[in-house]
Amino acid sequence: MKVMTMGELMLRLSTPGFERIVQAHQFDINYGGGEANVAISLANYGLPVGFLTKLPDNEVGQAALNSLREFGVDTSAIVRGGERIGIYYLENGASMRPSKVIYDRAHSAFAEALPSDFDFEKAFAGVSWFHVTGITPALGKNAQAITLKALQTCKKMGITVSFDLNYRAKLWSKEEAQKCLIGLMPYVDYVIGNEEDAQSCLGFVASGDVSKGKLDADGYGEMLKAMCDKFHFKGAASSLRESHSASDNGWGGVFCLGTKTYKSAHYEIRIVDRVGGGDSFAAGLIYGMIAYQNPQKAIDFASAASALKHTIPGDYNHASLSEVESLMNGNVSGRVLR
Repeated sequence: MKVMTMGELMLRLSTPGFERIVQAHQFDINYGGGEANVAISLANYGLPVGFLTKLPDNEVGQAALNSLREFGVDTSAIVRGGERIGIYYLENGASMRPSKVIYDRAHSAFAEALPSDFDFEKAFAGVSWFHVTGITPALGKNAQAITLKALQTCKKMGITVSFDLNYRAKLWSKEEAQKCLIGLMPYVDYVIGNEEDAQSCLGFVASGDVSKGKLDADGYGEMLKAMCDKFHFKGAASSLRESHSASDNGWGGVFCLGTKTYKSAHYEIRIVDRVGGGDSFAAGLIYGMIAYQNPQKAIDFASAASALKHTIPGDYNHASLSEVESLMNGNVSGRVLR
């Protein structure tokens, strides 16, 4: 089964270690973006996966494209053109100081792209599962039209669709997000999102206060069931992040499929890099549903995969299938492998 993801691939410039941007004299270079991060994870697990975007036809665009090819992602559907690549700056937080992101992505090649730039039926040939996030339509009217066209093509071709809500307050307001995303939900089979995403994008509220590090998993299950009832999703999933600090989080997940709710194991994680944690959760859920066809194993795999991602620098999750399955099966010792 081939998976296709679509979105903006960005250049990430992050401060070394835990330096603040105002004190940094150099940046570490990585590439990433919500849907690209999902593609990398799925390729690492051995699934055939492609990525669809538009990148400038210059050396920076080529370097970004190469970062996908390096790990086995099919880049044949990527369109070249436009003026620039989107950039984001990351300042890694620690303890009670949160991480910060500054976007420089206006007028990027993908944000300026048009639906006519893409041959969706050709790109989706042989594809069985399509994944996109709420970040993509947040980039503007053009990106909203591209997202709608892609989803309509999936519906026409019978392709399963997963949608990670991924609300970004720096890109649009809650009102703008709901106005757009609620209209896209009829094309979606599986929706993914945490408590902020569900409230900001679809108007649903879960119990618990993440700012105090407390969550109510049962309350999340009820919220997910309500979302499935309203939008007729086949399933809905949420990560469960307990934010003790920027350095230490509790982590898990819950998955509603039909009338049943499934909860994963709980992990206490020391964070190396939390960017891409939600994307690795989405990728894990997709892989779990495809490979295991078992909702409990799917949410267990998703939570284990994303817990491991928090220990890996950069946007991409480089955890292997065997490593995720080992953690999923209870190996949490972290002992040296010799």
